[in-house]
Amino acid sequence: MTFAHVLVSEAELDAMAGELVDTTGWIETNKQDWADQASAYLNSLARYDFVTNVGTLTAETKNMLAEYIARYTAMSGIAFNMGTVGATFSSLIEPEDMIQLHIYRMENIEKLIKDQDTINFIK
Repeated sequence: MTFAHVLVSEAELDAMAGELVDTTGWIETNKQDWADQASAYLNSLARYDFVTNVGTLTAETKNMLAEYIARYTAMSGIAFNMGTVGATFSSLIEPEDMIQLHIYRMENIEKLIKDQDTINFIK
């Protein structure tokens, strides 16, 4: 399977996950599923289908959506197997901090997406 998503690249996912993500769960199938889940969530939250209407989106909007999807996917990958602390992370504090950073940014993007004025601007 080759990763394919209209709003985010695999390189963006990898960059957000960082170099210490456990590779047993960081596989294309999981990345695809997590990215699809994130975009479906954003579509539902906004009540607007970003994936279908990708051709109408500005570069800035695509960047914002890509950031959200990459952060969600990275967070899922980091949380997939935090039991490998000895092999990758020096303690659980590091992955938990990474997840908290992703959550903070995702919540801010969600606030924008929920605002119908933002959606009207995007359209």
